[in-house]
Amino acid sequence: MGSGRWSTDVYTAAENFRAASGQSAFAYSDSGARKAHPSLDPDGVFMRECRDSDEHPMSTPIVVMFDVTGSMGAVPRVLQTKLPQLLGMLTRRGYATDPQIMFGAIGDATCDRVPLQVGQFESDNRMDEDLSRIVLEGGGGGQKRESYELAMYFLARHVVLDSMIQRRKKGYLFLIGDELPYRKVKPAEVKRVIGDDLAEAIPVESIVAELQRKFEVFFILPGAASYGGDREVLQTWRALLGQNVLELDDLDAVCETIALTVGLGEDTVDLDEGLDDLASYGSSATGSVAGALAPFTSRTPQIRRL
Repeated sequence: MGSGRWSTDVYTAAENFRAASGQSAFAYSDSGARKAHPSLDPDGVFMRECRDSDEHPMSTPIVVMFDVTGSMGAVPRVLQTKLPQLLGMLTRRGYATDPQIMFGAIGDATCDRVPLQVGQFESDNRMDEDLSRIVLEGGGGGQKRESYELAMYFLARHVVLDSMIQRRKKGYLFLIGDELPYRKVKPAEVKRVIGDDLAEAIPVESIVAELQRKFEVFFILPGAASYGGDREVLQTWRALLGQNVLELDDLDAVCETIALTVGLGEDTVDLDEGLDDLASYGSSATGSVAGALAPFTSRTPQIRRL
């Protein structure tokens, strides 16, 4: 996967067709689907691959996984409408070399029908197709926890990155949600959802440490979500990820925040330059992005080489 190049014309043509025909951008979910689309089902997946190629010789892996329970169900719809801005900033502004983006969704493995959905790494309009196939279940168990740790397990053990193999350079992972992870990766859930056999549970701190060998991991907490600004949520994620926890007061700014965070991490742009780029795009989100990325004005996240 990861071949081809993003086309705004293709994206616009698809949008216009859906508008003219009355189709939803999330037709699979809106049809009443209650199981993961086959292309996003993690069960039995050996590896999701982000590979270099002649077309994209210096791939930059970017994963965006969002909570689709309860109030977070609006996130993928916002992402879908913002794709041109995200890809435009990453490529035309030179924030990242040969970006390949993988989208996925997180639910609650204790009660949801579709607790985990994982797309492919893509460089072209197929990433829009992955988004369109995500089930927006809107469930969750109501206990202020969702299965983020299950998603992190999959990404730690079922993803291969040429950037790491060839250049010892990590990818970027953005978890977007408003609740806590469960304290452990549970063998029964891993077996049922992914198909792996685990001898024992894995503490969440251990799976985060394993994941951080491959990715710079960020958690984005939208202020408008049910637990936006929640002290326990922020403290828990900061204990796991340190300064890589971003509070975002405007969900419409999520793609701009992701793009600029990658640019800062790649050291291809500074915060002021990035905010100027947003303004040139006509974005009204500069204040929200500046607030979310304030921790990085004095400490830009650097890609650690092993």
